[in-house]
Amino acid sequence: MNKRLASVICAISAFSAAPAWADRDTPQYTSVTVFGDSLVDAGNLYIANGGTRPDPALGYFQNRFTNGYDYPDLLSIELFGVPTTPSLAGGNNFAFGGARVVDTGDNIPDLKAQIGAFTASGRSVDTNGLYILNFGGNDVFGAKGVFGLEGAIGSYPTVDAYLQAAANQYAAGVQTLNDLGVRNILMTDFPLFGDPYTIAANAYLNKALGGLSLDADTDLLFYSLSDFNRRALTDPASLGLPPQRADITCIEAGAQATGCAGIFSFDGVHPTAAAQAAGYRDMNRKFGLTSVQAVPEPSSWAMLCVGFGLLGASFRYRRRFNKVTFA
Repeated sequence: MNKRLASVICAISAFSAAPAWADRDTPQYTSVTVFGDSLVDAGNLYIANGGTRPDPALGYFQNRFTNGYDYPDLLSIELFGVPTTPSLAGGNNFAFGGARVVDTGDNIPDLKAQIGAFTASGRSVDTNGLYILNFGGNDVFGAKGVFGLEGAIGSYPTVDAYLQAAANQYAAGVQTLNDLGVRNILMTDFPLFGDPYTIAANAYLNKALGGLSLDADTDLLFYSLSDFNRRALTDPASLGLPPQRADITCIEAGAQATGCAGIFSFDGVHPTAAAQAAGYRDMNRKFGLTSVQAVPEPSSWAMLCVGFGLLGASFRYRRRFNKVTFA
């Protein structure tokens, strides 16, 4: 951002908050297309593995990796009355459980492959649609060598080099969508709250996003799942949640019949449906996903003056106005 322009914006914002107008020319988004991992997979992995994972007998809901709908489903239901449909069943949700940003040859469609599947499908780009990118958790698991991903950094010489590549390729996915004609993009960060690998990856991601060259009318909404997870565990009331247990999973507690009440994680990796719903409400409040426009809170403009590099903040990057608006 031009420093002089930034100072002017900060001075003006001390007195008022201007609306952040939606770039679409329809009252609401006209479609939802999803790329990502198990947090937003609507059933692609289940279809691909013949219906063995996730196991419905454990309480996984309609081939998703939690006990209910995930946040893209909730958005789709509110906009169109139906949840997202997996791409392997003809829908616009290309997410796969186990997917990463970096393709390390594990036969699971990763970021580039998912976007490639979208383009190969012959679908036209909906300039009034919302395109969601939700990756990063499995890349961090690979860097940490957990959940069966021991030594899973491929040919990268170090973990740090791998995380930097993941961040750069994640930002490159945004650029690819922009170049295809996508004009409304919602992306999330590397999601593990408090994890040093996540902190490093998100620092690289912030830097990579700063180097994007987006079209003037492209709207990039950035939502921090790592910050959401922090709030859900340390200040759940701010998200409309009761106190959350993190010492046990819903499956371990056998609490599926209760809707996993008061438990944050369904299985040790994925949040419960209640947490997914809280995340959706927070995104909708910040970005106005189901309304004509989103109006930033006055305090958001004060945060603007802090700068683009803050980790753990949810912001709206709007190149048309050459400014960053914190939601």
